[in-house]
Amino acid sequence: MGFAAGLIVATIVTLVFLNLRAGARVEQRITHRVSVTDPAFLREMGLLLGPPITAGNRIEHFENGDQIFPAMLAAIRGAKTSITFETYIYWSGRIGAEFAEALAERARSGVPVHVMLDWVGSQRMDTSSLQVMEEAGVEIERFHPLHWYTVARMNNRTHRKLLVIDGRIGFTGGVGIADVWLGNAANPDQWRDSHYRAEGPVVSQMQAAFLDNWIEATGRILAGDAYFPALEPVPGVNAQLFMSGPTGGADSMQLMYLLSIAAAERTIDLSAAYFVPDPLTRRILMDAAQRGVRIRIIVPGEHIDTEVVRRASRDNWGPLLEAGIEIFEFTPTMFHCKLLVVDGYLTSVGSTNFDNRSFRFNDEANLNVYHADFGRAVTAVFESDLARSRRVSLEEWHSRPWHERAIEKAASLLEAQL
Repeated sequence: MGFAAGLIVATIVTLVFLNLRAGARVEQRITHRVSVTDPAFLREMGLLLGPPITAGNRIEHFENGDQIFPAMLAAIRGAKTSITFETYIYWSGRIGAEFAEALAERARSGVPVHVMLDWVGSQRMDTSSLQVMEEAGVEIERFHPLHWYTVARMNNRTHRKLLVIDGRIGFTGGVGIADVWLGNAANPDQWRDSHYRAEGPVVSQMQAAFLDNWIEATGRILAGDAYFPALEPVPGVNAQLFMSGPTGGADSMQLMYLLSIAAAERTIDLSAAYFVPDPLTRRILMDAAQRGVRIRIIVPGEHIDTEVVRRASRDNWGPLLEAGIEIFEFTPTMFHCKLLVVDGYLTSVGSTNFDNRSFRFNDEANLNVYHADFGRAVTAVFESDLARSRRVSLEEWHSRPWHERAIEKAASLLEAQL
């Protein structure tokens, strides 16, 4: 091999290594010590891992595009001082055009509008929507666009879904901007998902999470009352906006999940669009089940946008099922929800999937709510999804045909990147 060819090969190998490499992963097994209502647990969530837990927040949940998109668009159209918007998926289609026009209209009216799109997730966005916004004065930035000098970080995407209006109203959840989320999850063409609207002090944390990536992409700070007004507590719940990313706090999101699961004493309900937990996470789930915690997990069924994820996930279900963990496949359509409820008190929702990609490579943001009433409300939604799901038994898992086992075993080799 000549010098030039060797240099090219070495460069490619180096770039692949840099993209696949992540920070040191969590390895220590976490044991049950305190409950999710214990002051010690709350201190760890608000001091050791995340931002302070704020009091006095009003959180509403919306289900599927029929509820989610009208609420988001109404908030955008009512903006008076600023709009910040960050999303992973923004695709061409009816809802993409509607969001583009709503954002453009506010910009034409003099409201500063800042949009952060992931470069990979917005590749299917048409130029007409971009043009409508840019001509109206919307500031649009792409997160980690492909250049020769950014190839080493191509595997780090922003998966956050954040919309903040006037620094006072915030949205987060699982929904991207694409027509697959339209409707009410009534058929395979309408994805099932949840999104959340917040008012109160936690909105400032949502704004700070947007600024985290905005500053990285632009080097510019957005400050002042238009973005960070004084927010008084409102009648509501305690909450925090938890964020993570490989350039800062790469392990914090996984640690939050692990500590929450380890704190469970009665129940864990988990909705996971992509469920590929690493060995440590599987072990902590099984530990919880073995000390008597009822664990129910809903995952996508045959309707899934990434079949390799489903295959890799199923390869590891055996020990979980043997431990008594209940796994259900959602049957009507693609199940894109991301929800964790522990003992009916701690609820975590947002962009984070239950896999290595979210825990180690993506920039993520989750809204953590600490309140029994809110826990009951989202558990009712979980129960509704459960009624449209099919339980997978241990016997069924053991009786999988040999060719399915082989495919799943092969897919599981990619676990660290899924």
